[in-house]
Amino acid sequence: VQLQASGGGLVQAGGSLRLSCVASADTFNSIVMAWFRQAPGKEREFVSSITWNGGSSSYADSVKGRFTISKDTYKKTMYLQMNSLKPEDTAVYYCAASRGLIASTRRDKSRYNYWGQGTLVTVSS
Repeated sequence: VQLQASGGGLVQAGGSLRLSCVASADTFNSIVMAWFRQAPGKEREFVSSITWNGGSSSYADSVKGRFTISKDTYKKTMYLQMNSLKPEDTAVYYCAASRGLIASTRRDKSRYNYWGQGTLVTVSS
């Protein structure tokens, strides 16, 4: 699986951005895709995940109600719509993918085998 993330940029607090992650794979059966982020000096943390089949989603508490994950099966693309952005959302955002992850493991970055290159989101106050 190859992943290509894009859509980052500089935005003022309260603004919005939409990240995209284009995926290429021989098959999308049982794939789970996710967004993680890493702020300077911090560990990479889970943001949101979605199952390719069924579209079951999950969110970190810090983004729930502000961020929305979605996918376009035809375009093989995952999105992260980020609204009401805060300075603490500033980070490099990575898309990730793996196969067959059960719900209890989808927030664990060590479970993901495939990673995109990251896209920087900067939120100014």
